[in-house]
Amino acid sequence: MSNTDLTQLGAKPKAPRVPLKWDHSATAISETTTLAIERSRAIRDKIAALPRSSCTFENVFLELAKEESELENTTGPLTFYQYVSTQDELRNAANTAEQRLNEYGIEASMRIDVFEALKAAKANIDKEELKLAPEENRLVEKLLLDGKRNGLDLPEETRNQVATLKKELSNTCTEFSKNFNEEKGTVTFTKEKLKGVPEDVINGYGKKDDEYVVTFKTPDLMPVLKHAQDPETRKEILQASESKLAINVPLLTKAIDLRRRLAKLMNYKTWADYVEEDKMIKTGKAVEEFLADLRKKLTPIGLKERDELLKIKKEQHERYGYPFDNEFYICYYDNAFIEKFLDLDDNFIKEYFPVEVVVPAILEIYQELLGVKFRVSPEKVGTWHPDVQHFEVWDADATTEKDFLGDVYLDLYPRENKYSHAAVWGLIQGFLKQDGLRQYPVACMVANLAKPTPSRPALMRHDDVVTYFHEMGHVFHGLLSRTTFGRFHGTSVARDFVEAPSQMLENWCWEPSVLRRVSSHYETKQPLPDDLIEKLIKSRYVNIGLFSLRQLFFGTFDIKVHTDTTGEIQDYSKFWCDLREQVSLVKTGDKITPGQGSFGHITGGYDAGYYGYLYSQVFSADMYETVFKKDPMSAESGKRYRHEILLPGGSRDEMDSLKAFLGREPNSDAFLKSILGTPNANPSAANL
Repeated sequence: MSNTDLTQLGAKPKAPRVPLKWDHSATAISETTTLAIERSRAIRDKIAALPRSSCTFENVFLELAKEESELENTTGPLTFYQYVSTQDELRNAANTAEQRLNEYGIEASMRIDVFEALKAAKANIDKEELKLAPEENRLVEKLLLDGKRNGLDLPEETRNQVATLKKELSNTCTEFSKNFNEEKGTVTFTKEKLKGVPEDVINGYGKKDDEYVVTFKTPDLMPVLKHAQDPETRKEILQASESKLAINVPLLTKAIDLRRRLAKLMNYKTWADYVEEDKMIKTGKAVEEFLADLRKKLTPIGLKERDELLKIKKEQHERYGYPFDNEFYICYYDNAFIEKFLDLDDNFIKEYFPVEVVVPAILEIYQELLGVKFRVSPEKVGTWHPDVQHFEVWDADATTEKDFLGDVYLDLYPRENKYSHAAVWGLIQGFLKQDGLRQYPVACMVANLAKPTPSRPALMRHDDVVTYFHEMGHVFHGLLSRTTFGRFHGTSVARDFVEAPSQMLENWCWEPSVLRRVSSHYETKQPLPDDLIEKLIKSRYVNIGLFSLRQLFFGTFDIKVHTDTTGEIQDYSKFWCDLREQVSLVKTGDKITPGQGSFGHITGGYDAGYYGYLYSQVFSADMYETVFKKDPMSAESGKRYRHEILLPGGSRDEMDSLKAFLGREPNSDAFLKSILGTPNANPSAANL
């Protein structure tokens, strides 16, 4: 299928929705947020005023579900401006709106009168022995659990303390994120100090006097860490990157302390126990055991890999005349290992992955696999920046407007003040409206792919291709979910499962047939040759022990600070650096650096949850090996995945979705085989 086929769709029925508008002013953001909060508060007032004997599923649970979705869908696009807008006033207004919404969310969550109405409605449902649909039962269960987790069973004085601390925590995390999003640090180097960095990358850097200006955004940073020959250059930029958000250190310390105090007030042993309660893993202790067991399995592998990399380092330092310290710091020698033993040059490989080829090719693969079609809207649809693309998404065999699935925006290139990593935002939840019509979802993928240089088009490292494929997995989780209630839509699943579908989809980027489809050398237009494909696939698990230990380090730091009940850890910067060396076997340098100030996950919803990246790999590996490995492009398997994993979202227990997809209980065989070479003798996702 050619790229132009993205715009083709039979008779082209009109999408049954009004596209989002992106022409807000700062005043409009503020005023709309105010109205949305007032409307939400009025609905909750009405529910709270109901006589307890008159509380029903319809006038309490359904009304709250409707109110939640209306508030989310009205304000989600407004707060999104803080991550993507080029205008200071819009970013500031969006940030302020998010703070106000977070504060209102705490107010709403602490309303004992609404909680009493919920309990009365549940009692009336039970008394009348009403039969609810499975998703309706889940709504009842989750709303009541929310009340308990918000401390509404506690005495009034304690509830007031909880509300105050939650507001303080919310504001602290919002400030942390604002600093993260608006970070503008740079390091300058002479051309000599950048020796080894690809010429096209250097040409893309800004210049100040006779030096090149390197930012900490991925397209700038990673080529220096992976290719700069001079170890002092790599050390300088690594330590600068680790220190770029020192401003966030007191904010993170404050957030951790607030969480510790909140957990105690709400009668949880630790903040981790509070967070894990509604996840698949259930307790903080189970997280600690999972990470400790994995560390025990991975450390011997990582030590062997480290020794091999130190041999390469010694060889290079002797060759170039650098002193050898017998220490390992970061990915330069990982890349050198691949170049030496696999004769695989990362910079040469990326010549086969022009952005203009990869992006539409990956869209085509998703369309084929999941039975959907992208279409450029026949009507003019605005965006927040000229670089942004918009597509309608339809069922592949669409003939009527009922086959419309939703909208997607792609914001793929770096710019100042834009979110600096890759992520997906669900801007609009999908759900079934009370008139029986569907609210269609809207998703946006934000990335920072390389831009063209004077000598080359925009090219992607293979790592970037994997990341793009992963993030598109989140996009489709949002677009292809079909739930009754917005709170269960798409990626609104347990946080330690949410990455599993996208992690599974990364496997496509290591399949020979897919690599041929997404590659085309920017000059010769030829796909990756078979010998390079073979080398690339062999590189996948090179130094997998060290790679996994790095993830383990992040998860361990996260769980340690959120299971510390006494404030025993006094210096989080020292703890960060010491733990990094102990777990990941990698040093930061010769000084303590505040790397935790850049750990955005810990204030962005993944607190006591980073373990989920590794935990969900147990499920993702099992899903791929069991269903897709024999034929990754099987339309039948794609349909099964769409129906059993994507469609239900969080409307049923994640384990039920897994069992329906796999045809059995999940196990850790495939995961352990991928990183250790052999499966566990007694595999279990829960006991890995």
